[in-house]
Amino acid sequence: MTSSGKRRPVRVGVQVSNQHAPYTQIRDTVQRLEDLGVDLIFNWDHFFPLTGDPDGMHFEAWTMLGAIAEQTSRVEFGPLVNCSAYRNPDLQADMARTLDHISGGRFVFGTGSGWFERDFTEYGYDFGTAGARLDALARDLPRIKERWAKLNPAPTRPIPILIGGGGEQKTLRIVAEHADIWHSFSDPDTLVRKLDVLRHWCAEVGRDMDDIELSTGTTVRGLGSLDRASLDTYRALGVTLFEVAINAPDDLAPVRELLAWRDSAA
Repeated sequence: MTSSGKRRPVRVGVQVSNQHAPYTQIRDTVQRLEDLGVDLIFNWDHFFPLTGDPDGMHFEAWTMLGAIAEQTSRVEFGPLVNCSAYRNPDLQADMARTLDHISGGRFVFGTGSGWFERDFTEYGYDFGTAGARLDALARDLPRIKERWAKLNPAPTRPIPILIGGGGEQKTLRIVAEHADIWHSFSDPDTLVRKLDVLRHWCAEVGRDMDDIELSTGTTVRGLGSLDRASLDTYRALGVTLFEVAINAPDDLAPVRELLAWRDSAA
């Protein structure tokens, strides 16, 4: 429960990477995850593998999201996260609105400023600096929202915006201004500090922090999705969305364990 008394259910998200597997295996893994009962399915917006063979098999994110929209019927889905630098913001808005309609209102617009230099250089985008990329994201998000208000037909619902990252001077201010979900990669002690920073920025921009759902990855710190004590600690800090990352066709036992913990925390 948030500090203002708003109650959110615990949810499980699974990021199925776009790498090192034929599309048929990725598609089948997505189906298995929906059948298991996960709440959200993500991919990532990169052009090359992030682990393993750097020139291994890899597929483009947004094309795949269209297939996920048609393939699934219940789960929410989206990129974790879109790179705003790769596409005109008005185009991003239109793509997101279209996926919203294809899926009957299940698309989550996860977005960020990008960080993987090879994506930028090999596809002809200016890598620049982290600060400049964040400034561009801050400019893009109002344009995306403005385009959503102009499109015909309009989105079926206010499309949720998920923003990941923990930079305290720029990223968390953007989260305070625009995010419905903040995805953190912080250990619990760091998360406590960053929540204080986010609270500061919410006060600065006039936003109720309790309107922002808190999300965390369960494997980025080596804690493992089966570390229930850590999961309970995050839950006590207000986190309600827990994400595990897999490659298709990985063993889904960690997902099942996380789902069992979700159901026990209900």
